[in-house]
Amino acid sequence: MIKGTLPKAGSSGLFAIAASAALGFFLAGAAQAQTVKITPLGSHDGEFCLFDRAMVLEDPDGTRILYDAGRTVAGADDPRLGQVDALLVSHMHGDHVGDRHIPGADTGACNKPDVSTAVLPNTNTVNIALAKDALIVTGSEMPSFFAGKLKGLGGDPKKSQLVRFGASRKVGGVTVTTVPAVHSNGIAGGMVGGALGDLLSGAGLTAYAGPPTGYVLTFSNGLVAYLSGDTGVTAEQKTVVGDQYGAELVVMNIGDTFTTGPKEAAFVINELIKPASVIPSHANEQATENGAILAGTRTDQFVKAVSVPAHLPLSGRTMEFNGDGACVSGC
Repeated sequence: MIKGTLPKAGSSGLFAIAASAALGFFLAGAAQAQTVKITPLGSHDGEFCLFDRAMVLEDPDGTRILYDAGRTVAGADDPRLGQVDALLVSHMHGDHVGDRHIPGADTGACNKPDVSTAVLPNTNTVNIALAKDALIVTGSEMPSFFAGKLKGLGGDPKKSQLVRFGASRKVGGVTVTTVPAVHSNGIAGGMVGGALGDLLSGAGLTAYAGPPTGYVLTFSNGLVAYLSGDTGVTAEQKTVVGDQYGAELVVMNIGDTFTTGPKEAAFVINELIKPASVIPSHANEQATENGAILAGTRTDQFVKAVSVPAHLPLSGRTMEFNGDGACVSGC
């Protein structure tokens, strides 16, 4: 072709370029149109209550991950669970791994849920993993503990899988990595069971489980989500979660005393990570009534303090997020 001229409209080369560009735009649009579905599993339908931590995160390819089953999933038979491919546990405290749980949704009150169903020494997490034939994906020294539990109950210890900080593991279309959290992570004697468990409880000690973790999940539509777990403010929230992974959605624990309070959590969002959206979690309070936020609560303070859209995790309500971290449905 002579310099300075363009190929004729019928040129196969020009057609191929145009077709390739069109296909690229189409595929990019299709990926963007796919959403990650997040469904909180709290104690009371349509509310954000005292012990609410658990969430199911579903990739566009159908992979379903349960995060911190805790006390508000009514065991493995909870009809809200559906398929579960993997469980994530930020740390071994009873309100996250599940030392006991509700007998069913809407039992007790939002500010005092009925969590009378005892499940130690198994834990709610292990019982669900066994029933669903699901993986348990954790960092630190937690995988060996869960492997022992699964084996002792007739399950497959290889279903407990390790992913330590700096690495990642694929579960279906979701890439899972752990990031540092600043908290404690002892295994209570009641979870250990037997004579050793009794000795630990009697001495007021816990078994070593390594440091607690947060998680970064990268979904097949490109969405990167940070699940903080219980933590204070950490340098890694900027350098790793924000700068390295570029998290666009954050599930941020705001309960104060035991984890970041609303002011500290808002600092993490506004100054360190700067995501497109945030979901408050672990508020340790009745945060809503009839689905509306209660004035003066920690949740209310946090929502007012952050500079990005904050979406309440109302139990049973599915929120959908695009690849850029924007909520496109259910918020």
